[in-house]
Amino acid sequence: MAVKIADELAENSRNLYFKALQAMELRNFGYAISLLQAVLKDVPEFLDGRKLLRKAEVLATKGKKSFLSGLSTASLKGAGLVKKDAKAALELAEKTLESEPYSPQGNHLLKDAANANNMPETAAFALETLVESNPKDAKSLHELGQHYYEHGDGDKAVNVYRRIIELNPSDLVAIKREKDAAAKASMKSGGWETADDYRKLLKNKDEAVSLEQQNRVVMGADMIEQQLAELGQRYQQEPQNIDVARRIAALYEQKNDLENALTWYRYTGELTGNNDPAVARKASDIELKIFDLKTAEFEQWLAEYGSTEQAPGVRDQLAGMKKQKAEMLIGEARKRVERNPTDLVYRYELGEQLLMSGQATEAIPELQKARLNPNVRLKAMNLLGQCYVEKNMLDLAVKTFTEAAAELAVMDGVKKDVIYKLGMVYEKMGRSKESLDCMKQIYEVDYGYLDVAARVEKSYGAGGTAAA
Repeated sequence: MAVKIADELAENSRNLYFKALQAMELRNFGYAISLLQAVLKDVPEFLDGRKLLRKAEVLATKGKKSFLSGLSTASLKGAGLVKKDAKAALELAEKTLESEPYSPQGNHLLKDAANANNMPETAAFALETLVESNPKDAKSLHELGQHYYEHGDGDKAVNVYRRIIELNPSDLVAIKREKDAAAKASMKSGGWETADDYRKLLKNKDEAVSLEQQNRVVMGADMIEQQLAELGQRYQQEPQNIDVARRIAALYEQKNDLENALTWYRYTGELTGNNDPAVARKASDIELKIFDLKTAEFEQWLAEYGSTEQAPGVRDQLAGMKKQKAEMLIGEARKRVERNPTDLVYRYELGEQLLMSGQATEAIPELQKARLNPNVRLKAMNLLGQCYVEKNMLDLAVKTFTEAAAELAVMDGVKKDVIYKLGMVYEKMGRSKESLDCMKQIYEVDYGYLDVAARVEKSYGAGGTAAA
């Protein structure tokens, strides 16, 4: 049955519904319940009325569970009634829920009866009620997510599976189904679900034009939509085609639809067995872009409303997002190292992320390995020296920075950074002469570098003679 709205009710049922609304305003919940039960008996597909009924029951009972939870005669005989008389089973479910609106037995009976009556929206409402009563009930969440997915509501399914993953990050079933639902949602938003949609999108477009557009580096919005439509049709025919999935991901990226681009790059990665480093890198980069955009929104809000009472909570959320981003970066770097344990560039990247997150001890072995690669050797030594400073191993820091500086022939940005850090270590050790010598090396070629000029000129004192 199709869901009905208030305007579609017969006059008598509509009048009862409006009386129920008035009773709710007067907090006469018992009267509202009796009126709404009468309406639903005549029009079981009136979902707004059923939702209002449940709200009245929750308010009337204050959400408390009955001592005889789930043991009513109605709930016990309901399962058999679904097969015999599905409409009567709906009424029986409502009778059960009247005194206990969050009853698992009553809501499951309502769900089963609704499905038997071809009322998927009402079945979803029953599951939503169970989740509302216990937001951490993974079993009900899984059932709700699967229901949304099977009935074509990919966006809602994605949200449910993400809630499950938040509760249990190691729930592999939820992780897999969240990806499937996201792919389904993106296909729906692109208008790929039916052959008719496909034909409409491709009306008056011949194959030659399509191939020409596929080879263009930059496409307009209309061209991108056309290509997505065509590739969506191919995906339905060849869901395991890696090239199709990769091209869909790239088009969404070009469209700046980052959420869908991420979904499709992840799917492409799965098709390759997660053995394509370029695809993995793409997915990681886009995920970081999404993080950065969200972080920027929070920072902008704090810049404007940082003195309001909501600001501390927003700052906590922002800190949590930054921590999550750091953990994500480390996780992605570890995965690259695990897939390519002999690639020292990946070792460098992992060491860099570990150091940035304050894990100097864990970063040291990765950077020690990385310095054996000539392409990242000096950068690795620079970070390695910082690790030793963090651990207060200043003699090792001096040795590492000194070696790195000696290997840099030109006083470029990298060498200035290394020498400046070396000077700061000497200062920490109380070796002021060596520290000043480092600053002078930079001063001679770049007066404006950080606070070098102030440090050097201060050492000469008012008379212009360098301190001993």
